Amino acid sequence: MAIGRRAGGPASRAAQAPVLVDEESSELTLESFVEERGEQLLRLAYLVTGNHADAEDLFQETLAEVHRKWSRVAASEHPYAYVRRMLNNKFISSRRRKWHGERPTDPVDVVALDESSTDPTREVDGQDAMWRLLEMLPPKMRAVLVLRYFEDLSDAEIADTLGIGVSTVRANASRALAQLRTKGGAR
Repeated sequence: MAIGRRAGGPASRAAQAPVLVDEESSELTLESFVEERGEQLLRLAYLVTGNHADAEDLFQETLAEVHRKWSRVAASEHPYAYVRRMLNNKFISSRRRKWHGERPTDPVDVVALDESSTDPTREVDGQDAMWRLLEMLPPKMRAVLVLRYFEDLSDAEIADTLGIGVSTVRANASRALAQLRTKGGAR
């Protein structure tokens, strides 16, 4: 996926899907919420962290917090948006004042070569370059880009999710894309 264009694929349609409700009590349950939205939240965690292990940790920590605050989450008008905000806030705060320079190799990240394509390394190299560029961005800028281009959220929805102003979202997106262009073109 190219940076700079909005996605309109399955992720955006999944974001609008209804959340399951327990038919006996007509209340939203944590189990039904996780069953319906867990995969989407794990994908979001992967997109902001950049690797499976950190994504699983972030997802698990967020769900533990969701469990503690479930009555507030269930009472909210948009539970998925509430939890998505919790996940992003947890990611941004976890990146403060910690060293994240060491990255062990995850066997899941190893890509098998497809013999039917003309140049299988080009796509892998492009994805790797994109991940490396995204990792250089500050957490808030990275979260803005992920929410905009992978979750397909509007600027107002991103602002609400991250607890910042719409103009701050636009400024972060603009600065992040400028940094990506500068660093990507310097190769």
